Amino acid sequence: MSATGVWVVGTLTDEQVRELLLAAVRSSPSPPPPSAPTGVTAELAWWRGLGGESLFTERAAGEGGWVATEGAFRLYRFLDGCQDDSDAVEELRDAVMEQFPAQEGEGLFAAAARKANPFWALAYALGADAALLLPGWFGDFLLTSAQVRACLPRAEEALALTGARRREVIERVHAWLDGLGDDPAHDADALLDGPLRVLRHAARTGRGRPAGTEGRMARLLALKCRHAGSVAECRRGSRAVAREPPQGALRISRTWNGPSSSCR
Repeated sequence: MSATGVWVVGTLTDEQVRELLLAAVRSSPSPPPPSAPTGVTAELAWWRGLGGESLFTERAAGEGGWVATEGAFRLYRFLDGCQDDSDAVEELRDAVMEQFPAQEGEGLFAAAARKANPFWALAYALGADAALLLPGWFGDFLLTSAQVRACLPRAEEALALTGARRREVIERVHAWLDGLGDDPAHDADALLDGPLRVLRHAARTGRGRPAGTEGRMARLLALKCRHAGSVAECRRGSRAVAREPPQGALRISRTWNGPSSSCR
């Protein structure tokens, strides 16, 4: 049985998210003191030092596709180590997923990849500096409508790509999803356009609206699902495993003094 990685970006009202967070805090024990995952500072510096270096090599002529180098496995281990799979965080993610609609639309984007995490592929493709322009913790964020508007310019800088830069990122996404996964034909363009579409929708619909009524919250989740062909299937049969970003006074997972849930 093979695993399918799913990355979901969606919008909820401020009131919905506030109620979810309060319920999570009430049902969870006190969080441990903030701490960094082991080695994260050194590994992040290593990743940044790569610049645009490829971590994959092309297969022999006639075979096609990509082969992961040791550097690719190292980055995989780093991203995997940044996950928080504690019960409290997974339960919150499951509760959030229950609030999302079953079908994609302007306010929802979902990407699924066989045997790979779509966000990790995007992060590698963008490179460390561009990936860190995105809000939250390596693909996982929870923002107020005001924070969405504040973070949008940085997200647009990272994702609104054209020309040679876009072609390079698309090729690198395919390399990751082929060399470390089993999805060489993945729609890599959607990984750039989909999240940005949802963020722009959240910023547009939340601007000037009262918090808790028409204001929007953007939520990004990295999930591992088995045989999930849709958000609804993922909701029914899987648990989220990506790291929950810091939430100020409402933290329910370990945090460190690095990328946060708001714009940096």
